[in-house]
Amino acid sequence: MQASAQDDSQSKPATSNTAGAQPAAEGDTEALAKAAQNPVASMISVPLQNNTAFGAGPYDRTLNVLNIQPVIPISISENWNLITRIIQPIVWQPNVSQTSQGWFGLGDMNPTFFFSPAKPSKLIWGVGPNFVIPTATADQLGQGKFSMGPGVVLLTTPGKWVIGTLINNVWSVAGSGSRPPVNQMLLQWFVNYNMKKGWYLASSPIVTANWRASSGNVLTLPFGGGVGRIMKLGNQPVNLLAQLYGNAIYPTGTSPWSMRLQIQFLYPKKP
Repeated sequence: MQASAQDDSQSKPATSNTAGAQPAAEGDTEALAKAAQNPVASMISVPLQNNTAFGAGPYDRTLNVLNIQPVIPISISENWNLITRIIQPIVWQPNVSQTSQGWFGLGDMNPTFFFSPAKPSKLIWGVGPNFVIPTATADQLGQGKFSMGPGVVLLTTPGKWVIGTLINNVWSVAGSGSRPPVNQMLLQWFVNYNMKKGWYLASSPIVTANWRASSGNVLTLPFGGGVGRIMKLGNQPVNLLAQLYGNAIYPTGTSPWSMRLQIQFLYPKKP
């Protein structure tokens, strides 16, 4: 399972309050929310995203993936930013054919890099390479292949909305000869509606396709969504998000539904 940070806006994110200042104006909170929901925003953030998939296999086993995915923008020129995101999964993978056995450890690392205009127009975009590095600590937790391919993100932020999509496809280019080759796609569309006091509604399902799988087992197609809020824990701005998804289509033996919980630590630019 791979998840993208969202999880994921405006070209100039809102700044946080100084100590002792009054609470941020509603417009500042909305701007910070849009930045948090923009995958190529010029703002450092550290999402911790936990994905729990229920009911896998004949014994209804539960899979859990905690994604640690820091997002760091780098200004490479007056006109361009490089947005770096490294997703490191920590995985509990049950043996779905048994009632108790499973494996726990690191999954494959997934670095992504988006080149994005520093001064975007109404259509915000980024393009760049996506990699999968075989860092899994057990064969069952990863693919055993070094894979790479292109990625694209497109979004717009009209009014209270953040609407966009992220897509990538990777192919294996090196790795263990005993493991099958990789050809897989990830597509995440996202729709967020920002409300008062930092609350927002969100739907950001992650569609995956394993192009080498047998007929009927290629696609995972979820639907659902949830609610989030931009707030402060002490002086630290955070983005909290809870979502539920059901899978309309999914491979045999995998989970029919899942839950996503996220806390994203936000570090907006100071004035």
